[in-house]
Amino acid sequence: MSSASRRTTHAEAILGPELFARLPDTKVLLVGAGGIGCELLKNIVLTGFGDITLLDLDTIDVSNLNRQFLFRKKDVKQSKALVAAQTAGAFNPNVKITPIFANIKEPQYDVEWFQGFNIVLNALDNLDARRHVNKMCMAANVPSVESGTAGYLGQVQPLVKDLTECFDCIPKPTPKTFPVCTIRSTPSQPIHCIVWSKSYLMGQLFGEDEDASGELDDAEKQGENAQEIATLREQAQAFQAVRKALRTPSEANAASRMVFEKIFNTDIRNLLAMSDMWRSRTPPIPLNFDGIMDGTFSLRQNAPPTNGQSNGQPVVNGSTSTNGSTPAAIKDQRALSLKDNVSLFVSSTQRLASRLQQGEETISFDKDDDDALDFVTASSNLRSAAYGIDGKTRWEVKEMAGNIIPAIATTNAIVSGLIVLQALNLLRKSYNKLRSVHILANKPNVPLSTIQLVGPNPFCGICRDTYTKVLCDPSRTRLGDVVKGVMGDDEREVSVYEDKRVLSDPEWNDNNERTLESLNVTRGKFLSIVDEDGELGTITVALAALPESHPADAPPFILPSVLPKPPPAPKKAPVAPETPVKITRKRPAPADGEEPPSKRARLELNSPSKKQRLEDDGLIVMDGADDMLEDDIIEID
Repeated sequence: MSSASRRTTHAEAILGPELFARLPDTKVLLVGAGGIGCELLKNIVLTGFGDITLLDLDTIDVSNLNRQFLFRKKDVKQSKALVAAQTAGAFNPNVKITPIFANIKEPQYDVEWFQGFNIVLNALDNLDARRHVNKMCMAANVPSVESGTAGYLGQVQPLVKDLTECFDCIPKPTPKTFPVCTIRSTPSQPIHCIVWSKSYLMGQLFGEDEDASGELDDAEKQGENAQEIATLREQAQAFQAVRKALRTPSEANAASRMVFEKIFNTDIRNLLAMSDMWRSRTPPIPLNFDGIMDGTFSLRQNAPPTNGQSNGQPVVNGSTSTNGSTPAAIKDQRALSLKDNVSLFVSSTQRLASRLQQGEETISFDKDDDDALDFVTASSNLRSAAYGIDGKTRWEVKEMAGNIIPAIATTNAIVSGLIVLQALNLLRKSYNKLRSVHILANKPNVPLSTIQLVGPNPFCGICRDTYTKVLCDPSRTRLGDVVKGVMGDDEREVSVYEDKRVLSDPEWNDNNERTLESLNVTRGKFLSIVDEDGELGTITVALAALPESHPADAPPFILPSVLPKPPPAPKKAPVAPETPVKITRKRPAPADGEEPPSKRARLELNSPSKKQRLEDDGLIVMDGADDMLEDDIIEID
């Protein structure tokens, strides 16, 4: 028996000859080559899937090596997709693996590209990218398997359009945000300082955000402290001189000192001038660059402040412990003194400034960018020191700033195996065997929980849309031509959106004569055609490129052969009115020892009050049969 036959004998016996014979021709898209992706690639290669496209935009970091076993130390800084494909390809020479080092959201990976696969396996850890892949699979009508892990927890969910709920049928929790004034002026936790350094300071110094006016405008609208916001505006405008210095080679060496003096001394003194802000919280301490470097500056915190943690001891150069500063300590897990943080701040600022001077337009935070991570670590620790908050090691900052969820290789392996099982059920079209599987950490006796899949959410804005595809040249195709072509003879009033942008509506159609390219609606994007009356569902048009063979003198777009017919839009059930509180006329039971209240006298018809009310209503009440009516009274039989 040949080695190839021995390799496939067990898989063929388990899967059966019919399904096993289909695997070599099955085209699989695997998105993500991280913790789950590496395990999953190994599994599908050994199972016998023959045509695999692996896409990932990340590069290998040293921290990946403890759980992503397709990589070695020599592969650090190289593309995950390229190295993983090369390593896994040796497991089964009969498998074709096409690695792509790119972002799945790039326009060339449009709906038509997705339609070239039989199944999509999602191994991403980014919520935005997962939602993008989910929408593409729904638009292309390609089944997918969604997955994720968090420590000992994990989940696997097969997704089939019109049969199961999609990734967006259940809203996902939004990431936690913090008030602007807390981040900028009154931090009380290490995470506040890290977010300030990562999201604000990096942008102000090395990014495009020169004045951050939009964020401050939003904060002002939300009712945050107007005086604080005015001070923050002045601080933001002062950054322009610092930004210019960082980009000027002759001033680069002095720029890091200029940045330090501005943000850790001048800005803090400006905040201290707002005395009302510090009535109920401990004020920050401006940092002295020369004093820290020569060892004469000290932070003294006599009591635990309300905005941080302290042990009540004098802190010289920001360190009261040497446990983490021994030479044998791991670099990233070593506690940094105040002087260490200043030195790291200066060196990282100079390194980032050098990159700007060499041609990089902007630099944003990336947990795998050592220069950026050093800068965020140093600046957040210096801010923490000024506000009396405990500092963090470089590793802790990386975890918190990079939103890193602890990953465990065993969980990744279990989830990857479950993905393959669900993928095989999808290929068999054994939809009754599809399950959403969860790994539970709190039930060691029953670690796996399976849940019967439920149908789509009728109000989901992704999988309940009616999708169609238009091939076009955006530079020559007009918005109105696409909408009219897709609608056909349907004359109902509609509005057109691209994501959340309104492009036209019944009362404003100026954009209908503009090209899609001029509206920044290009390949890979979607147009949503929404019924103004809400009677019919939404039509979502996926834009793809024209084939190369398309005649130059033909219209610059190709409409679908069958125009979409959206179903009636689902109606939300009317809210049932609240049941009114029933008022009882029964008398309450008497308490022990009390006399029951006497019965209320029956109201007779001829009582004055009752008689008066009836007469006010135009009725005449007679005392007896012999009573006579006055002349001006009309008697009605």
